[in-house]
Amino acid sequence: MPPQGAIVAVLALAGLCSSFMFTLVVPIQSKLPELLQAPREDTAWVVTATLLAAAVITPIAGRLGDMYGKRRIVLALIAIMVVGSVVAAVSHGIIGIIVGRTLQGAIVGVVPLGISILRDVLHERRIDSAIALISATLGVGGAIGLPISALITERSDWHVLFWVAASLGAVVFGLVLWIVPVSVLCTAGRFDFVGAAGLTVGLVGVLLAFSRGNEWGWLSAPVLALGIGGLLVLVLWGWFELRITDPLLDLRVAARRPVLLTNLASLAMGFALFASNVIYPQMLELPVESGSGFGLSLLAASLVVMPSGLVMMVLSPLSGRLSNLFGPRLLLLLGAISLIAAYAFTIAWHSAVWHLVVANVLVGFGIGFGYAAMPMLIMRSVPANETGASNGLNALFRSLGTSIASAIVGAVLATGSVTFGGAQIPTPDAFLVSFVLGGAAAVLALIVALFIPRGPTVEEPRPSLPTGPLPRID
Repeated sequence: MPPQGAIVAVLALAGLCSSFMFTLVVPIQSKLPELLQAPREDTAWVVTATLLAAAVITPIAGRLGDMYGKRRIVLALIAIMVVGSVVAAVSHGIIGIIVGRTLQGAIVGVVPLGISILRDVLHERRIDSAIALISATLGVGGAIGLPISALITERSDWHVLFWVAASLGAVVFGLVLWIVPVSVLCTAGRFDFVGAAGLTVGLVGVLLAFSRGNEWGWLSAPVLALGIGGLLVLVLWGWFELRITDPLLDLRVAARRPVLLTNLASLAMGFALFASNVIYPQMLELPVESGSGFGLSLLAASLVVMPSGLVMMVLSPLSGRLSNLFGPRLLLLLGAISLIAAYAFTIAWHSAVWHLVVANVLVGFGIGFGYAAMPMLIMRSVPANETGASNGLNALFRSLGTSIASAIVGAVLATGSVTFGGAQIPTPDAFLVSFVLGGAAAVLALIVALFIPRGPTVEEPRPSLPTGPLPRID
C-alpha cells in the first residue's frame, strides 16, 4: 500500500479541486449575459446547475461507493468533471456551458467519499487529523481558487478557466488511480434505482424553488409547484426507503440522534458559511460612493476573503489533535462559537476593510473546526459499511444550507436595494439584516450541537449484510 501521507495528500487535492468548481465562474458571473448573448435569468443556470447536480449526486455517489468501491466511484466522478470542463471550454453558447457546469458538479461527491476512504485505510490515530485536512479543503479551495480565477479572467480568455479545471481534474484522476488503494469494504445488495430517482426529483424541486424564488416570485405558481411537489415526493421517497431491503439511504441510521443532530447542525453551519460568501465580497466590491461598499476589484476582494481558507488549512492538524483529546463535539461547538463571533464583530464594526479581514479570519476558525467535526461525528455513529452514504447525506444537508442561504440572503439584499448608477445596490441596512441572519444560523448550530451525545454510538450493521470475507473490488 502507498504511504498513508500520500493517500491523504491526493484526497486533499481532490477536495481542493471540488471546492474550486464553485468559485470557478465567479469572476465572469456578472458578464455572462454579454458573453453568452443570453438574458440574465438564463445565465443564472450556469451557477444553479452546478449546485443542483452537486446536491443530487453526492448522496447517490456515497451509496454507490459503499456498494461498488469508493475509489472506483471517485474516479468516475472526477472523469465526469473533466468531461464537463472540456464541454464548457469548447462551448460558446449557453446550452453547452450549462451542460458542462452540470457535469462539473459531480466532483463534489469526492469529498465525503474521500473521508470514507480514510476510515478504511488509515491507522486509527491518524484518521481525525486526516479528516480535518480533507474537510478544510471545502473552504480552502474556494478561498484560493477565487483569486486564481480572477487573475485568469483578467489576463486571458474566459474559456481558459475551464481548460484549467479540466487539466486539474486529469492530474487528480491520475494521482487517485496511482496512489489511492482499491476499496475492499463493500455493502451487499442491489442499488436502489427507484430511490435514486425519487431523491433526485424531490431535491431538484425543493432546491429549484429556493434558488429561483427571488426571481420568479415566492408565491408564483412555478415556485409553489416545485417546492410543494418536491416536498411531497421526498415524503413518498422516505416512506418507500423505510420499506425496502436495500434502500439508497438507511433512514433509520440517519434518524439516530447523533447523526440527525449533526446533519441539522450542518444545515445551519452551511447557511452561516454561504451567507458570508454572499455578503462580504459584495460589500468589498460595491462602489464607495454608494455608501455600501469599499470599491475593491474582484482580485483585491478575493485576497481579503482568502485568509479564511488559509486559517482552515492551518487549523486542520490542531483540529485532529483536539478531536483525539476531547472528541469532535467540542470542535463543532468551537466552530459555531467562532461563527457567532464573526457575525457579532461584523455587526458592531464593518466600516473598514480590516474589519472584514478580521471577520473572515473568524469565519475560517468557525468553518475549519465545524467542517472537521461533522464527518468525525457521523463516522462515530454509523457502521463502517455505511460511511459513504452517511457522509454523502451530511454533505447534502450542507448543500441545503447553502441553497437556503443563497435564497434568503439574496432576497434580503434585493428587497433592501436602491438605484445607484443605473444598478440596484443593497443598502447598509440590508447588509446588517444579512449579518443578523448569518449570526442566527450560527447560534442555531451551537444550540443543536449542545444536544449531540458526547461519546460514539455506532451500532451493528444491518443483519442483511454478509458475514464472510469481502471480495476485492475494482
